[in-house]
Amino acid sequence: MPIHFNDKTRTFHLTAKDTSYIIHVLKNDAVLHAYFGKKIKNANIYHVLKLSHVSIDTDNINFGNYLMLDFLPQEYPAYGNTDFRSPAYQIQLENGSTVSDLRYLSHKIYKGKPKLEGLPATYVENEDEADTLEIELYDKVANLKVTLIYTAFRDYDVITRSVRFENMGKEDIKLLRALSMNVDFNDDKFDMLQLSGAWARERHVIRRPLTPGVQSIESRRGASSHQQNPFIALLRKDADEWHGDVYGFSLVYSGNFLAQVEVDQYKMARVSMGINPFDFSWLLKPGETFQTPEVVMVYSDSGLNKMSNTYHKLYRNRLMRSKFKDKERPILINNWEATYFDFTEEKLKELAKEAKDLGIELFVLDDGWFGKRNSDNSSLGDWFVNKEKIPSGLDGLAKGINSLGLKFGLWMEPEMVSPDSDLYREHPNWCIHVPNRPRSESRNQLVLDLSRKDVQDYIIKVVSDILESANISYVKWDMNRNMTEIGSALLPPERQRETAHRYILGLYRILEEITTRFPDVLFESCAGGGGRFDPGMLYYMPQTWTSDNTDAVERLKIQYGTSIVYPLISMGSHVSAVPNHQVHRITPLKTRLDVAISGNFGFELDLTKLSEEEKDLAKKYVKKYKEIRKLIQFGDFYRLLSPFEGNETAWMFINEEKTEFVAFYFKVLATPNDTIKRIYLKALNPDYKYALQDTGEVYGGDELMYAGIAIPQLEGDFQSVMMHFKKEA
Repeated sequence: MPIHFNDKTRTFHLTAKDTSYIIHVLKNDAVLHAYFGKKIKNANIYHVLKLSHVSIDTDNINFGNYLMLDFLPQEYPAYGNTDFRSPAYQIQLENGSTVSDLRYLSHKIYKGKPKLEGLPATYVENEDEADTLEIELYDKVANLKVTLIYTAFRDYDVITRSVRFENMGKEDIKLLRALSMNVDFNDDKFDMLQLSGAWARERHVIRRPLTPGVQSIESRRGASSHQQNPFIALLRKDADEWHGDVYGFSLVYSGNFLAQVEVDQYKMARVSMGINPFDFSWLLKPGETFQTPEVVMVYSDSGLNKMSNTYHKLYRNRLMRSKFKDKERPILINNWEATYFDFTEEKLKELAKEAKDLGIELFVLDDGWFGKRNSDNSSLGDWFVNKEKIPSGLDGLAKGINSLGLKFGLWMEPEMVSPDSDLYREHPNWCIHVPNRPRSESRNQLVLDLSRKDVQDYIIKVVSDILESANISYVKWDMNRNMTEIGSALLPPERQRETAHRYILGLYRILEEITTRFPDVLFESCAGGGGRFDPGMLYYMPQTWTSDNTDAVERLKIQYGTSIVYPLISMGSHVSAVPNHQVHRITPLKTRLDVAISGNFGFELDLTKLSEEEKDLAKKYVKKYKEIRKLIQFGDFYRLLSPFEGNETAWMFINEEKTEFVAFYFKVLATPNDTIKRIYLKALNPDYKYALQDTGEVYGGDELMYAGIAIPQLEGDFQSVMMHFKKEA
């Protein structure tokens, strides 16, 4: 079994493919973390846990004059005893005390993986895919039961963790901190990798050495955010894309989060992750429970690319629930950068006709179709069609688009409300706000209070009514501002700091209801672009608009960084006009196409303004994408050259059989009298012969990996090369 308990040593050994995770229970029922890493067969727990400055051979944490917990690796550390490091959880009792002490109570091991109440999480399709361990801990003073939940996947190097709190007593308990996981490593010889940025500059790769003290990333914005992604990795100093130990930690959550590494006085590193304790508390009444989100932990013994491929396959196969997870995604045209708010029904149909001629499959109507929405200063919440712009209504427009042979999609922003809207005038307290404080507006809008069931029910109804009103095949679900003045009109004072998390729970209820009602609709998540690109959203919506920045050069970094965790099938990637609307750069159409087909391909420009030569090239790429779409969306992805390390970027996609692959090379700035450039491909079968489809030239798989392939001479800035190979029969 992937999970084994040794009664004699009181040791849990979890195995997930080539990974081991070991937990030890002392005689006094304290629970220690023993090991996480490469699979080991028969671990002597005393060897594994032996520390240079203390022995635990007595199997006791209280002896001599030692404050033992301060340098023992713990599985779920508390606050207030003899550990001065950051705790994984903290409680407050009715007497005001915040000390807690959890001890082992019981455990159970079973096949399969449970659902988490009200939360997205990875899953199994049959119980033999994984085994689950639940360790029950108890604080006898607080009458608090804490269940540590682990699932070990058999075919992935993946262990998931979450925690459930239950008040077993007769007095209230307040959770002040409730993280989902903790791992204590016995040294600090790591670099920390994070994905950071800003709007239009999301998920840039940052790598930095660990130093004494706390290094962390977090969001306090009510969403996982543009600024930080709910993911970190620890890399051994010699680790790179292909070599060395890497430990990944990814939180399946879409709200405020904290991911931190603390290096203590003994140079041990403590990793913890979960809901951000900043401005958070949760009141547990007697008999009530609280479930934390899931952390997906991935171990790789062969660098970042192996870790990434594990996340890609797991999230594509066992996180995304949509029927579209296994379906090729359509090529789309979105009218936003073509028209913004200024469109007519005739203009939309004109765009659709051009799209049809190019072979595009889906037409998406973006913002401006509802209420009195002619700019971003009104009408969010008034989800009825603007007949001045669309006289035939959504149904008539959809039928017209469908008659051209295209599917019809729609943009919505259901979580928001404009102060200038019928909805706000009727329900001014339906937004997140604090009494007697100004309501800060961003983009002329406020955030609806999704912690309220009546607001949730309203959104479910209006979205359902729209989706039932026309033949809508796709929805782009946007969210364009973060939370300020966080409070709810319905929550009592002692629960106000629950608002942000209750909002996310409300959002998940809405998405669960709507995506279940409309299984044939492809949903794409958006939050001002990539401001909520997280596993929690992918559970409900199998693709995300990667960034509002559509500049091809900027997208090299954004898409490369996003690929550290997220599969390419989840990334919306579109061709836009030049000069680019975000950075005003002019790049060749071919380069924009090569970047865009490295994900879920689409267009975000006025097709009627393309020259005939540009239309011919676009049509050629649409045809090419249909040929290689399965490879791009379901193949294995390998990063070859990093845009964060130089002037070049390269990546490739290859099928499982190693019989077909496509490689891309991008050069940002031209260099004079440059050397011959070569890229070295990965994961090929060295015994196969591969034919380059454009030229018919044949290369050996070993040749392409070890000698590399020369890049043709490129002239000018912002150039790219695409190479499509197939195994020679």
